Formats: sequence, C-alpha cells, structure tokens
Amino acid sequence: MAGQQARQAGQTQRTIHVGGEWREADSRATREILDPADAKPFAVVAEGDERDADAAVAAARRAFDSGEWPHTPVAERAALLRRVADLLVRDRESLGLLESRDAGKTLEEGRVDIDCVADAFRYFADLVVGEGGGRVVDAGSPDIHSVVVHEPVGVCAMITPWNYPLLQASWKIAPALAAGNTFVIKPSEITPLTTAALVDLLVEAGAPAGVANIVTGPGHTVGARLAEHPDVDLISFTGGLASGTKVAQAAAVSVKKVALELGGKNPNVVFADACATDEDFDTAVDQALNAAFIHSGQVCSAGGRLIVEESVRERFVAELVRRAGRIRLGRGTEDGVECGPLVSEQQRDKVEGYVASALSEGAVLRTGGRRPEPSDVRPAAGYFFEPTVLDQCHRGMKVVREEVFGPVLTVETFRTEDEAVALANDTEYGLAGAVWTSDAGRARRVAGRLRHGTVWINDFHPYLPQAEWGGFGKSGVGRELGPAGLAEYRETKHVYQNLAPKPVRWFAG
Repeated sequence: MAGQQARQAGQTQRTIHVGGEWREADSRATREILDPADAKPFAVVAEGDERDADAAVAAARRAFDSGEWPHTPVAERAALLRRVADLLVRDRESLGLLESRDAGKTLEEGRVDIDCVADAFRYFADLVVGEGGGRVVDAGSPDIHSVVVHEPVGVCAMITPWNYPLLQASWKIAPALAAGNTFVIKPSEITPLTTAALVDLLVEAGAPAGVANIVTGPGHTVGARLAEHPDVDLISFTGGLASGTKVAQAAAVSVKKVALELGGKNPNVVFADACATDEDFDTAVDQALNAAFIHSGQVCSAGGRLIVEESVRERFVAELVRRAGRIRLGRGTEDGVECGPLVSEQQRDKVEGYVASALSEGAVLRTGGRRPEPSDVRPAAGYFFEPTVLDQCHRGMKVVREEVFGPVLTVETFRTEDEAVALANDTEYGLAGAVWTSDAGRARRVAGRLRHGTVWINDFHPYLPQAEWGGFGKSGVGRELGPAGLAEYRETKHVYQNLAPKPVRWFAG
C-alpha cells in the first residue's frame, strides 16, 4: 500500500527519496511530526539539509539529461499519471486519514482532497494526450516549414505549504510529469507525510529512477538551496509572501523560471438583493461561513473579508454570529466534528495576535476570539481556536490588510456598488473574491471590475482543474491548473526549416 515510509509511527521514516531509493538524511537528523489535535508526536521523519537537496537535484539532473523520461511518448507519460490516479482512489481512506492527522483537517476534508488530487492527475493526462504536434506558422513560402513546439523545462524544484499538502503537491507534480520534466519536491516540514506517500505511489506506478525525488526538511536549508541551485531550471513555490519573495530573489541569480502562489486577502461581497428571500438569505449566510471557516480558515482563498451592504448588515451579521458560535470544533477524525485545530502552536499564536491587534484598533468581537474549553474531542493540548467574527472593521486595521490564515472573519460595510468594488480591490493581494447578488447585470459588472484571479458569483471556494488558478498583485506570479498550468513547465521553441536552401549573396565574396 502507498506511503509505508510515512505511516509506520514510532520509528524514523525515510522520507527522502533520491535517484530511486528511500534513504535517511545525510546528517541522520530527524523531526517529530505532531498531531495538531493533541500536540503528540505520531511519526518521525528524516530531516534533510543542503547536502540532501544537492543529491536530489543531481539525481533529477541525470534523469533529465541522460534518462528516458523527457523522450517518453506522451501517451506513456499520460498512462503513468492515470495509474497514479487509480492508486490514489485505491488508497483514498488511508491517505485521507493521514492528511487529516497531519494537517488537522476533518476526515471528510481529507477524503475530498484525495479525490481532487486524482482529478488533477487525470486532467493533465487528458490534456497532453489531446494536444497536437505543434503550431505551424505560415512563413509565406512553400519552401519554409515553420513550427512552434513545446519541450520540458528540465529539473523542477517544488516547495509546498502545510495547509493542503497533497493537493498543492499534485498541482505541481502532475503537469511537470505530463510535460516530461523531472523534479525535486520539498513539502512543509510540519506536514510532509502524504507527499512522501504520493512519491511512493509514483514509484509504484512506474516512474523511472531519478524522475521523482523528495527531500523533507526546513525551508531555510532545503528550500533555500533548491531556490538558488544552478542546476534547477524552474522553482515553483506556494506559501507566504515573505518566503516567496526570498525564493524569487534567490532564483534570480541563475535566472531560472519562477512560479509563485502567495496567498490572498479575499473579499466576499454581499449585496442586499442576494438576501431578498429567506432561502437566498440562508444560502448567503451559509456560504459566508464556508468561505471563512473551512479548514479553520487555513486556506489561501479563504473569504476572510465579509463586505456586506449596509441595509442588511445587522440581520446578516447576527445570523452569521449565531451559526459561527455553533460550529463543532474537535479532532478531525471524530464523527460530528465540523472544524479541526490549527496546524501548529505557532499558527495559533499568530491568529491570537491578529485578534488582539484588531480589538486594540477598535474592532468589536461578536463571537469567538479565544481557545475553546477542552472536551472529549478537543484535547487540552490541541491547537484549537474558536471561529471568530470581528465587526466594525475598516481597511486601516492590520487584521483587514494582512493574511491571517485562521478562523477569523472581519466585517466591513458599503452603500453603493462603486464603494463595494473599491473595498474589494483595496488590497495588495488579488487571489480570489466573490460577489453575491440576484442582479445578473450587476454580477457581470462587479466580476469584471474585481482585480482577483478567481471571481465567484453566488458561490465560494470551488475550483476546476481545467481552469487556471493564481492571482494578481502580491498573490503571485504564474498560474497553476488549466492549460497555463501545463505551460509553466514547458519551454517554447520555434523550429524553422528551409526546404530549398540557396545562397543569400549578402556579401559579395
């Protein structure tokens, strides 16, 4: 079964895979992986450093320069991706459980993540198989054959976050392999287990040695080395703005391709006409809860900024507060639990700091804002934090400007459509946003004016593997998913063939 290296709790897991072999860290260092629900260790993994990163890059470089994978027919590469998807379906329960324990999310969320990962592998398999052999360019002469083709970038380094470990890994690995690249991936050091399991599945599916490599370890050693490494052709990073900036700076020295997904501060704009009937009102409130509190708000596209029309604000916020106070917190593997803990003590401390800052700046706490009382499903040592609603917020507050990455919803109000758009766009980020209205014309106008990479109308959070994902402004550079997500892992080449060469006679000779 998949991920045996990552599931034998109590002994050191060899989560470093280099050149077709599982191995310990060069230094023999290890790290305990904690269950965020009770802060107890449940696995021990290898803790790599720069030497392990160098070895993995060297293996990926050999596999690309001298190996078979970049020249493997597209149909065979696609077949491997489909085998991986089938293995993910086979191991859905065990992988979903592992993702739940590792990241703290509910078991059902973990299962849905596995389904989405399988979908991503199938999508990119179908995409590459359905492509033609290049784009023919008319050179204006029957004696010229001109075609634009796409080739793999080469060695790809990938750095993934802790909130969606397996999903974010799949958004990088699937297109990279479909395009014919080799890779080295560094998952978050606090949630590495399912990524190691995915590499195990790639091996089982038949990935040649050196094509798929993983090094577990900290960002300041492994991640930094991958970003600066001269033999890496592309670095793809998903995470925070500060870390992403460092990655871009390190990558600039060797002028490698860079793809960055750096999060967002995402508005959820609710017009009064979206609440005209009781059914509409119920839907809008329900979706506002989902937008802010799924996975305890630890989502790059979380709708943490509720921007609601003033005429319905009191009723809307009152009902939102009532329902938020009834969200069932606990260990994600327990029946009936709707929201799990934050991923770490450090993250909970960060969220608490944002709430304290907001209150000092004049926000009104309507619900939450503290650690819940322990219970049978909420161990005292777990990193739990109550879903929090902060009312009477404004753009000058730190909690409104910065990405909290926790279960905190801020409330702002507007009176006019122009004011709503201005508030929604008043952010240095631009990842995602939503507009709720029953007016089709308004929906199209507002969606067209929002400066965000994904805009939902009367919905929040869904994504499609066929549609590009990424943001404007400081939300990053490049796109994942969709045809553009595949293009990130390719170089474009123009091949110009003269079928009837003859002297130019530019020089008299």
